Amino acid sequence: MFTIAGKSFTSRLIVGTGKYPSHAVMKQCHEESGTQLVTVAVRRLDLKAEGEASLLHWLDRSKLTLLPNTAGCYTADDAVRTCRLAEELGLSKWVKLEVLGDEKTLFPDVEETLKAARILVKEGFTVLPYTSDDPIVARKLEQIGCAAVMPLAAPIGSGLGIRNPHNLRLVIEAVKIPVIVDAGVGTASDAAIAMELGCDALLMNTAIASAREPARMARAMRLAVEAGREAFLAGRIPMKAYGSASSPIDGIVGR
Repeated sequence: MFTIAGKSFTSRLIVGTGKYPSHAVMKQCHEESGTQLVTVAVRRLDLKAEGEASLLHWLDRSKLTLLPNTAGCYTADDAVRTCRLAEELGLSKWVKLEVLGDEKTLFPDVEETLKAARILVKEGFTVLPYTSDDPIVARKLEQIGCAAVMPLAAPIGSGLGIRNPHNLRLVIEAVKIPVIVDAGVGTASDAAIAMELGCDALLMNTAIASAREPARMARAMRLAVEAGREAFLAGRIPMKAYGSASSPIDGIVGR
């Protein structure tokens, strides 16, 4: 069971809603992934679309919790306005805060992120901020009152995997709120590694939506997250420089 701000989920996989070949494929991927929490880019919503042309038509809110995000925002002011718009539209008071620093790397602007987080928390939003893999920043976000921290594993959409596992461990040690890896996961093994490190959950979009078979990748990611979490709880054996026989040598006949 995975809990954020007092709300529990059986799935530790958070999935996006962008880049899919169609809304129907997106829905199938959500079902295969087992996700219960999905992100929606508020600034990219077509509010004029109706029926099956509308993204929201394909999201079953009896099964899914929406997490509006501020994708495309480059200042705290823009991000705060976007979150307020999400609330006005009746989407959710839960928000994924994303304030980017530049268009090339899509790295977070930490200063603007902290500024926006302070405002949104004071206004009663449940804030899940996308941030750098910096334990100091993670601690500041926790002190502000964020419900989780979401450090990147690699640049958004890059599929490079877990580039700095040591920093992720430091973030996990630094805070008591959930740590959710956001950005950079490319395949199931990346997801398993993140969970084996002790992360509480994963958020991904491109890795599933842009896969050759999105629904199959969604299922693979679900299984990888589950396996990685079980491995973390089980506790891996120490790494050694030399071999260690599975069957003890002591007591062997003739020795």
